Amino acid sequence: MNVRPISGAVLGVLLLAVTACGGGGSGSGAADGKGNGKDSTAAQSKQSEAVVTVAPENGAKAVETDGALKIGAEKGRLTEVVVKDAKGTEVDGEISKDGATWTPSTHLAASTTYTVHAVAKDSEGRSAAEDSRFTTLTPKNTFVGTFTPEDGSKVGVGMPFSIRFNRGITNPEDVEKAIRVKTEPAVEVESHWFGNDRIDFRPEKYWKPGTEVTVDLNLDGVEGREDVYGEQAKTVSFTVGRSQVSVVDAKKHTMKVVRDGKTVKTIPVTTGSPGYETWNGQMVITERLPVTRMNGETVGYGGEYDIKDVPHAMRLSTSGTFIHGNYWGGDAFGNRNSSHGCIGLRDVRGGGDGKTPAAWFFENSLIGDVVVVKNSEDDTIAPDNGLNGWNMSWEKWKA
Repeated sequence: MNVRPISGAVLGVLLLAVTACGGGGSGSGAADGKGNGKDSTAAQSKQSEAVVTVAPENGAKAVETDGALKIGAEKGRLTEVVVKDAKGTEVDGEISKDGATWTPSTHLAASTTYTVHAVAKDSEGRSAAEDSRFTTLTPKNTFVGTFTPEDGSKVGVGMPFSIRFNRGITNPEDVEKAIRVKTEPAVEVESHWFGNDRIDFRPEKYWKPGTEVTVDLNLDGVEGREDVYGEQAKTVSFTVGRSQVSVVDAKKHTMKVVRDGKTVKTIPVTTGSPGYETWNGQMVITERLPVTRMNGETVGYGGEYDIKDVPHAMRLSTSGTFIHGNYWGGDAFGNRNSSHGCIGLRDVRGGGDGKTPAAWFFENSLIGDVVVVKNSEDDTIAPDNGLNGWNMSWEKWKA
């Protein structure tokens, strides 16, 4: 029988196979674990035991705007959580003291895609991360709020920030949380609901002159009532001007204009006649009209009057109380009360004479200035009749 010699190449392959299967030479990564190489068990031990959990799941659609976003860590502590919308704006939130959860400090906006990046570390300091993306629901029904004063305006010391919603609110706490009022200098500001469609904000006492007020309306995505969501995300700022509080004495038929604590003018006036008395109380100027029409039918007085050109008119109540120029009152100013509940100041037809008391007061008044009426035979005006919450005690306001 012919025996062929084994070639060098074949011998090399056989030796390599033997070494790989059971060789025990130094540096060989021996199977008995005595080698100094790093086996698969050691590599496995490098992985973090921490597990990051994110709800909703990656790719979720139509996610609720409140309560659905939950981020946690198991077998470790959260060290970093970043949630951003498509514009890169971060969602504020806080990691719990034990590092087990992260909670957003506010609701999410509707119809918005968010990305999540969360990192946790285990007891050995090894990190684990999770990245996710989801999109919030698109509401079928929405609500908006009409607010006053306007952004950028200068107002009097009595001006609250007031919002009236076009839909009745049944989740007032959620809506209220989404409205933040900041002031410089700082002062405590509290809110009060009038019914289910209006909320006002004010300090305990009139604003300090020069106060800067900033209101963040973060209503986008707030569920104001079942399946009805807010759609506003807006910042409104206004400045408080000098202090002007004018005091009308219905018995003396005078008005003292007090600016920054000093009486700058005393003006003869006429207020409501018997049966039509002017409200008592603190009233805030909410509207300034150089000329307006006043028709008794709009306030329940039928056809008792219809004056098409009332000059220098400023609204004090929703129910129709104005302080305005009066060119038809004769000698009533300072002598008797002859109006249907308004406060009248002497003026001329058309309001063209800038030297009349009505013209002077109009030009020296701001939206948000206060007019106080005393010694009238009527009741105190209701706090929700206009922006007149100053007629409610601070305790009731906060309650």
